[in-house]
Amino acid sequence: MELFGYPLSTIYLGSFIVFGCITFVYILFGDMLDAAMEFLHPALILSFFTIGSASGYLLEVMTGINSWFILVFSCLLSILLVTLLNVFVLTPIRSAEESLAYRDEDLKGRVGTVITSVPADGFGEILIEGISGRISKTAVSMDNKPIQQGEKILIIDIQKGVVSVMRYEQVEQTYFH
Repeated sequence: MELFGYPLSTIYLGSFIVFGCITFVYILFGDMLDAAMEFLHPALILSFFTIGSASGYLLEVMTGINSWFILVFSCLLSILLVTLLNVFVLTPIRSAEESLAYRDEDLKGRVGTVITSVPADGFGEILIEGISGRISKTAVSMDNKPIQQGEKILIIDIQKGVVSVMRYEQVEQTYFH
């Protein structure tokens, strides 16, 4: 069977190559696009067309089955495989990314380490280690006293992404003795 003067196997192969390349580029640079809707994720749409054209090409070349049946079978196979991809790969990945998220308010009361000295009237940098990874934040001394690199600190407050900190030992002496 022909469509637009070309055999269907050529159309399937051409669309497989085009959608395969677009899918590959999306995998590499997809984070920049950040899909607008979860259900119509671009990876799912591109995978649908890639799988459909690949299975259509293989069935068209290797079997003598009716071309309409091949088209319907390829669409059904694509729907099945894309559904499995969504349920078993993309959804768990999305939920894993969400579990690593934190709010700035969650950092209050946590203990960290100074990685860039915090001057009395300036900014430094701290590192907070947790189960889900490490968080680096800009810090300012709460009581306007310098804090050296490597010292333990306690996060007291956070405003506009900058944490106000005190030496951890100083907090222990002030409030616990």
